[in-house]
Amino acid sequence: MDYGMISKIEKAKRYAEQRDRIRFVSFHVTFDGDNNPHTVTYSQGQWGCDCSFFQSRGVCSHTMALERILAGMLPESMNVDS
Repeated sequence: MDYGMISKIEKAKRYAEQRDRIRFVSFHVTFDGDNNPHTVTYSQGQWGCDCSFFQSRGVCSHTMALERILAGMLPESMNVDS
């Protein structure tokens, strides 16, 4: 392995430990729920999920789980407090 690649691997490790460098703008994921897979989206600070609970409440276990996983990587107003 050449020196340039070794340097990039070390830099990647350092970046991975510094989660505050990363801010998600938008994404689309499949979340395997207990009953069915669900499509969860995040765009322009807004969550979306195709589950029926989200459709009626505007929040669900799928979006709340992702908020927790991504804590510190989303705009502050979208993070879960605890």
